Amino acid sequence: MDELLKMVFWGNTALSYIIAAGSILLVWIILKLARRRIILFLKKLSARTDTTLDDVVVDVAEKFLFPYLYLFINYHVITQLTLSPRIEKILGAAMMVITTYYVVRFFNFASSRLVALYMEKRGEPPHRIKQANGMMMVIKVLTWVMGIIMLADNLGYNVTTIIAGLGVGGIAIALAAQSILGDLFSYIVIFFDKPFEIGDFIIMGDDSGVVEKIGIKTSHVRSLDGQQLIMPNSEMAKSVIQNYKRLQRRRIIFSIGVVYYTPTKKLRSIPGIINDIISRQDNVDFDRVHLKSFGDFSINYEIVYYVNSADYLMYMDAHHEICLNIFEQFEKMKIEFAFPTQTLFMNNQELTQKEEAKNYASLSQS
Repeated sequence: MDELLKMVFWGNTALSYIIAAGSILLVWIILKLARRRIILFLKKLSARTDTTLDDVVVDVAEKFLFPYLYLFINYHVITQLTLSPRIEKILGAAMMVITTYYVVRFFNFASSRLVALYMEKRGEPPHRIKQANGMMMVIKVLTWVMGIIMLADNLGYNVTTIIAGLGVGGIAIALAAQSILGDLFSYIVIFFDKPFEIGDFIIMGDDSGVVEKIGIKTSHVRSLDGQQLIMPNSEMAKSVIQNYKRLQRRRIIFSIGVVYYTPTKKLRSIPGIINDIISRQDNVDFDRVHLKSFGDFSINYEIVYYVNSADYLMYMDAHHEICLNIFEQFEKMKIEFAFPTQTLFMNNQELTQKEEAKNYASLSQS
């Protein structure tokens, strides 16, 4: 038996292989038991706290720390054996690949969770967190690219050529995809600046509707007639956008005109009448009424008031009632609204000539 254990295979005795295999098995058993106990302890500890940051620590330990620790210990156990240079090089390269894989995944996972926790702490709605996840995809891709470049450098490759090639290729891609990159950066601007969010009613130029989706390249808006408008983010980022969802109250300006032969006493009473009518309305604040101008056929008053709500239906109901009450009150006080008219003034000679021409035309017909 001793002779069998002392037999040499590929530069190592059989006993060395048995010890290495036993060490790997023992490490697996110890880490399996420790993982279960430590994770259970961390979960109980995190359940006692209000913060969710410790939950991230538990997830990181469960998904990344223990698996990588098991592979790392096994690698060092195997390297204690006498190995050929080629095998050592292959194992070293494999360990670098595994390390890069776990480091990149750990960074992407931790950054995504921390961003989500930060947004939840600020009270951001779920759709904003989904938008952040979409933006994190770009960061994850860049992290993988950097990780692969660093891995290639550690493996002995000349990364200068790779970086130079990526630089030239990046310029070519940027020139070929200017609009796509413009929409991507505009998406980042929209995400951080928040000119509008999902559910907001916006007006941009001649288009208007409710925002349904904010994508990396385009945003989707549902118009009032049911059409879905697909708008590039770059166009929305550089356009003037009216966001009615964030309207706290509406300022209403409108004008009325009365006829010129309205008595001065009634003209002076009009502001008070309109003030009383508007002040009686619920959720409405009166601002002012002024005789603004003398028009071609009317004396014009400008009226300003506020509706203390962004609800368009509430505004229309209030304005509807105010207009009817003004009309009713003017009717009672015999104040006439003006409409387009034209008055002609002629002297006696012009009138006589007109009557003679009319009589001459009648005689000609007879």
